Amino acid sequence: MNPLKHVAIIMDGNGRWGLKFKNSRNAGHKAGLKTVEKIIKATIKNNIKFLTLYAFSTENWKRPKKEINYLFHLLENFLINRIEELHKKNIKLKIIGNKNFSKKLNKLLIYSERKTKNNKKLQINLALNYGSKLELISAFKSIIKNKEAINIKNFSNHLQTKNIPDPDILIRTGDTNRLSNFLLWQLAYTEIFFEKKLWPSFNDKDYNKIIKKYKRIKRNFGGI
Repeated sequence: MNPLKHVAIIMDGNGRWGLKFKNSRNAGHKAGLKTVEKIIKATIKNNIKFLTLYAFSTENWKRPKKEINYLFHLLENFLINRIEELHKKNIKLKIIGNKNFSKKLNKLLIYSERKTKNNKKLQINLALNYGSKLELISAFKSIIKNKEAINIKNFSNHLQTKNIPDPDILIRTGDTNRLSNFLLWQLAYTEIFFEKKLWPSFNDKDYNKIIKKYKRIKRNFGGI
């Protein structure tokens, strides 16, 4: 049975779900937050130590400003109302990506990271304003600047996921089969599951089904 330390998720389909069921993309984003809470609980129940959620990519700035503002409003409210609860549950929050947001949101993100930095039960890596290509370029620049040897170990140490094991599983909901500039280096040997369900319709039963399937996969890592 395969050990499982890290699950990464591309939470796709909020907007489409909202238009289909509520005639509002924003309603889909609100519903998607409830799914996040369900998956966090299921992750803890399965004793998984790392959960990485792709919340906002560098490409998502192309979306309508009203939708972007609503997304950040949801995140602000979540941090204000739930960070103490996450802390009590021994959950650590880490942001990967560039904190290039409003002063209020940046302050909340920094506070949340500091508040939970010593927690051990689960580490949630929230990918915000994150793009893997920019992360890779930044890592190369850092290695060159520090005059370090270019090898896998040094390169990994300059990524934003330093000291985080590579994902064992990647789940993408929304019936879309692509990586969308997410953890391109880290996903080299990850088992990938593309789900037809839109993110707000995804539930703990779907999640547990993927976990069970993963544990039965024969993983060779280039061997036999």
